[in-house]
Amino acid sequence: MIDLVAQPHRCNHCGKSFMQEKTLVAHMCERKRRALQRDEKRVQAGYMAFNRWWQLAQGYTKQKTYEEFCKSSYYNAFVKFGSFLNNVNPLYPEKFIDFVIKSGVKLDHWCRDELYEQYLYEMIKIEPIESAVQRSLQTMMEWADVSQAQFNHYFNYVNHNRAVHDILNGKISPWLVLNCESGKKMLSSFNDEHLEMISPAFDTQFWLKRFKKTPADVALVKEICKEAGIE
Repeated sequence: MIDLVAQPHRCNHCGKSFMQEKTLVAHMCERKRRALQRDEKRVQAGYMAFNRWWQLAQGYTKQKTYEEFCKSSYYNAFVKFGSFLNNVNPLYPEKFIDFVIKSGVKLDHWCRDELYEQYLYEMIKIEPIESAVQRSLQTMMEWADVSQAQFNHYFNYVNHNRAVHDILNGKISPWLVLNCESGKKMLSSFNDEHLEMISPAFDTQFWLKRFKKTPADVALVKEICKEAGIE
């Protein structure tokens, strides 16, 4: 066996020594891999969630360093959650992170679609009206760019499958759909399957009660639709 003293090239991450520098450069231990992944979006998202978890669930007031994150036994689980965050692009990401932490659900289950859907459909009902309308208009503009159409014609010409997808993902708010004629007309053209699909995100009875209680907000949405040329 070669004496470690005769192996001058040492990995700063795991402590393993090598005879040749090129072997050290090619060496990839778990700690080195984690250090090199630092700037990846999924890792940064996982690191942010890791720190928030320490604050909310563990009562830790100081920011954990990235090195502490790398050494944590939770590293892989939080990076996996970071990938989920990047792929889903959740509505109000920081609020979603707080939601999963406070939910009591095990960390390994934070990436389940049904957990995000539960959060999303609750958030849609309580988010600020301005945010809901702005996001809806942005979605309509994105559709217009792809379809080479006018954004205010979204409800008139959007493919039903696209509309269902946008509603289910919170991109088109009931605030807009139910407070303009073209939105209500689009909804009435949906078949039973479409209506069943959007039902988790589109509780019509809830929204009708909400509109009745907030006439000023309804008037604001209708005014926005009028100014935007949405029939």
